[in-house]
Parts: sequence; structure tokens; C-alpha cells
Amino acid sequence: MIDPKDDKSSSFIYRTTKQEPSRNISHFLVGRPLQTADASHQTIRKRVGLAVFASDALSSTAYATQEILVILAGAGTMAFFGYVFPISIVIVGLLAIVVISYEQIIHAYPDGGGAYIVAYDNLGRSPALVAAAALLIDYILTVSVSVSSGVAQITSAYPQLFEYRVLISVLFVIFVTLVNLRGVKEAGAAFAIPSYFFITIMFLMIGTGLFRTISGSLGVVPDPPHLEHLGEAVLGNAAFAFILLHAFSSGTAALTGVEAISNGITAFNEPRSRNAGITLILMAFILGILFMGISFLAREIQAVPSEAETVVSQLARTIFGGQGWLYLFVITGTTVILILAANTAFAGFPRLSAMLAHDGFMPRQLTYRGSRLVYSYGIVSLGAIASLLIIIFQASVTRLIPLYAIGVFLSFTLAQSGMARRWWRSGQLNPDAPVPQHAHDLRYEKSWFLKMVSNGFGALCTAIVMGVFAITKFKDGAWVVLILTPVLIGIFIFIRRHYTGVASGLSLENYGEPPPYLGRHRVIVPISNVHQGTLAALRYARMLSDDITAVHISIEPEDTEKVRRRWEKWGRGTRLVIVDSPYRLFLEPLLVYIKEILSARQPNEIITIVVPHFVPLQRIHNTLHMQTAEMLRRELLTTPGVVITEVPYQVS
Repeated sequence: MIDPKDDKSSSFIYRTTKQEPSRNISHFLVGRPLQTADASHQTIRKRVGLAVFASDALSSTAYATQEILVILAGAGTMAFFGYVFPISIVIVGLLAIVVISYEQIIHAYPDGGGAYIVAYDNLGRSPALVAAAALLIDYILTVSVSVSSGVAQITSAYPQLFEYRVLISVLFVIFVTLVNLRGVKEAGAAFAIPSYFFITIMFLMIGTGLFRTISGSLGVVPDPPHLEHLGEAVLGNAAFAFILLHAFSSGTAALTGVEAISNGITAFNEPRSRNAGITLILMAFILGILFMGISFLAREIQAVPSEAETVVSQLARTIFGGQGWLYLFVITGTTVILILAANTAFAGFPRLSAMLAHDGFMPRQLTYRGSRLVYSYGIVSLGAIASLLIIIFQASVTRLIPLYAIGVFLSFTLAQSGMARRWWRSGQLNPDAPVPQHAHDLRYEKSWFLKMVSNGFGALCTAIVMGVFAITKFKDGAWVVLILTPVLIGIFIFIRRHYTGVASGLSLENYGEPPPYLGRHRVIVPISNVHQGTLAALRYARMLSDDITAVHISIEPEDTEKVRRRWEKWGRGTRLVIVDSPYRLFLEPLLVYIKEILSARQPNEIITIVVPHFVPLQRIHNTLHMQTAEMLRRELLTTPGVVITEVPYQVS
């Protein structure tokens, strides 16, 4: 249907009567395509948002305590395990500071973007790119760590599957990728029940454990995993402090995922800032209780960190008195939430990538929405890179963790520093000035000083944690992130320069008057033989111009003579140029001839290369032909001043 915009305009809107593409295999995997108008109906409510965006943070309770114990075990004595609970309390305090900051970010920047947008708006481009690089790395590692940790829960209950952990992990990543390709709303609905099941079963386990602790019937882990090098160790003050800081930095993995809600505010129903803020507070409350509860009970039962059996498995086995149904519920719930925790990254990574691509720092394809109104390129890219990491590190959580939290704490620091500067700038404004049109525009805040101090203190705390993490985890692999982050920033800048150069080259700003459309049009038709395909290309060339030259590269004199005789019969007077090729080359002599034509080209002259292109009916038959047209197209596309047209012909 044609819908003219107005009677005098040469432009109009064309709407097809066909509303939906034909069905194919992708419809079965990711669902039927959605119209652009359906985007407003693909938002989610708070309870679904908790499952989508909080699963990463909540799932970290399954391995954060264990990672603290892994470091404390390095002290060589069980006595150090008692510090796991005090360290957890400090981490929960840090969680509160970060959540307060991100609550402010959600209301100040309701269009999402988190640390990247905050840093760009308040600190400049370079800090914003640092925040973006750190977050992208964190999202990739979120998928790798959470899925690997989930598979570790399975291998704890079924040790015979341990040697297949890498394959199982990659299959889970593929599964989560496909679910996310179906859309945010469907992914949230699919993950809501498992997420709330995990929360329920963990509260049941912690509640039962606390009751048994009070009643004195809890006991310790029966048949704990074997841990070598434990005994009575005597450490100096410096070594003691280093171990505690090292354990603290490992435990801060519990805070990863906190920023995801601020990046994905646009996924929530209206009022989206309010709904996102409430979801963030609920997530922090649940996360704090679960983390402290697991750490407290792990200390009480004297849990031992081990690759063979996770701390959560030891807790469930001890609290519920064996490997019964409740134990299996805990293992199942933990496994599922750890695997679904990757969904938080799949919700954040594509959105952040799309913002970077919109600003010209990543490939433009990442801004395109797929058939289900999600950023399909970003989702698939995340799944592929995370799978590669799992294969490289053999799905080992302990080997992946050192790469993990440093990036997110870098983004925490930049986000809070940006907010502190925003509040300072707000305090310098006129209190009587009119309120800006957009919510994220700067305006005077009555409590700007208190907010500035709050965010400044939070930035200081997270910066200290980042420094501790970088030092204590440097030799374990944190150096990789410290190198990868500037490399990624360099890639951003390289892409931006490319797009800027292209935009400058295509700009009409200083283009002047457009050239006249009338001019000389010369057409060149390369031919290797004279057949129906050649004549089809010649017929098309005659529609473009009367100035036509057929060019044949002479490799074998006998073949050239056959071409010449046939051309006299079928060429209908079109001139034929035969270019000798004594070294039996085809492309090079043709390119030399075209360059000679270009060097003598007149002003306002267009040269079109019409290439006959043989297209087999079966794709497998392509291997039986030289694909000369394809080679010509690749070579001539880089030649300035030349238009290339392919004329396909099929032989039944």
C-alpha cells in the first residue's frame, strides 16, 4: 500500500500487505518475529526484573564464600576459616555503599547506561571508555564464571560428570543464548520460577541451619573433602594482613551484577526508574542475607573449600542430614540460578554494546535489533566469547575468579566519581532556575552536598578495593584484565576513527553544487567465452550506453581465435579488445587495461564494468567453477571511479 506524505512531495511511505516473514527454522528456535510497534509491550515488571537482572548478584552467594575460604586455606591452618564471617560483614557493608550510589544513578539517568553514561556525562570520554571496557569484560566473565560454577554444583553431586564439565558448560551457554534471543519478556518469564525457587530453598536451608545452631544440633561436615597443607601456622603481621585482604578481594565477587539494573532500566515497565530502584533494593536485601547466612553457617560446620565438593553442597548435606530430597533441591536450585545468572550479562552486554556502537566505538551491527526486538548480534557475540573462555580455562571457577571482579570495581569507582562530580556541579547552579526538560539534565539539588560526600566516599572505598584486588590477584591472573582493558579501549578508538573518517568522506557539508547527471557513460564487458551468459550481459550493457567495449584476456591463442570468430557472429558490431597475457594471468592484465582507461577518463565520465556471473542452481556446484565474476568483483570494488554490475545467468 502506498501512503503519500503530501501531494507535492516526491517521497512516500510504502507499506507491504504481507505482515510477517515466511516461517523457517529460526522461528522454532527463537519464536516468531515481532513488529517494531510491539517494543513497548516487551517491558517487564519488578518481580520478573528481579529474576532477569538480579540472578547474577544472587547467584554469587553460591561461590563467594567458597572463594574466601580458598584464600584462607592458604594460611595453612583451619583457625583462619573463622574469619570468613567478619570478612562477609565488611563486604555487605560495601554492598550497601554501592547500592546507595546506583539507586541515585537509576533516578538521575532513567535511560540506562550505568557507569558508561555517568562517566561520559561527568568525567569525559576517556573515563567512559574505561568504564565501558571494564563492564564488557565483567559481563563476559559473568557468563563464564556463573555457568562454570553451576556445573561445579552438578559435579559435586555426580562426580562421574567431572570430566565432561567443559562440554556441559558450553551447552548451557548455548541454551541461555537461545532463550535470550527469544526476547527479554520471554527470558524473564522462563527464569522467574527457577530464581524464586533458589531464593526460597536457600532461605529454608539458612533458616534450618540457624535453628540447628541455636539448638546445638548442627554439628560439623561429615566426611569433609580432603585439604592438604593444613596444620598450625605462625604468620607475621604483614602476611596475616595480606591473606585477609586477599580473601576479602575474592569475596567481593558477591557484588558483581549490582550494576546490571542501572544498565537495563529501559527494560522495566513505567515508571521504570521507580521499578528499577525498588528491584535494586530488593536484590541487595536478599543478597546480603544469603551471603552472611552462608558464610556464618560455613564457619559453624567447618566447611572446607574444594574443587570436588562446593561449600553449598557441604552446607546442605550437613544441615539436612544427608543427600535426601532437600539436599537435591538445594543443589538443583543453586545449579539453575548459577546458570541463569548468565542471563544478567545477556541483558546488560547487548545494551551497553549498542550504546557504544551508537556512539561509534563498536561495530554498527550491534545497534540492530533482531526479529524478537533484542540486540541479537550482541547476544550471540557474548555467548561465543564466554564459551571460548570456558574452554580455555577448563570451566574452573578458581582460575576464572581472579579475572572477574576487578573490572566491575573499576566501573563502580568511575560511576560513583562521576555522580560525586554531578552533585558538585548541581550545587553550583541557581536554585531558582527552571527544571530541565529531561530527567538526566543537570539541575539544582537541595541535598547536593550530602549526596556528593556519599558518592565520594563510595568511590574511595571501591577504589581501595580495586587496588587491593589488583595487588593480591595480580599474579593469579588479574594482570590479564589490566592489559586487556587498555587494549579494548584502543579498539574502541580505532573503530571510532574509522567511522569518523567514513562520515567525513561521505559528508555533504562542503560538497558544493551536485554534478550534472548527464555525462559520458562507458561500459566494459569482460568475457572469457561467447555464450548465452555473455550475450545476456551484452544486452544489459546496451541498455546503459552505446559506448561498449568487450575485453577478452588472451591466455591460449587457440581459445582466443574461437572467441574472435564467435564474436564476429554474435557481437553485433560491438568492439572487442583482446589483451595478450604471456604469463597466463587473467586478473592482472584486465586491471592494467582498466587503469589505462581510467587514466584517460574525461571529466564527468562514468565507467561501468558489466560482469557476466554464472550462478549454479545447486550451491555445491560452485566448487566446480572458477568463480571468475566473484574474483573480479573483489578486485574492482577497491578501484576508485568504477561501477561494478553483475549480470547473473543460470543454466537449468
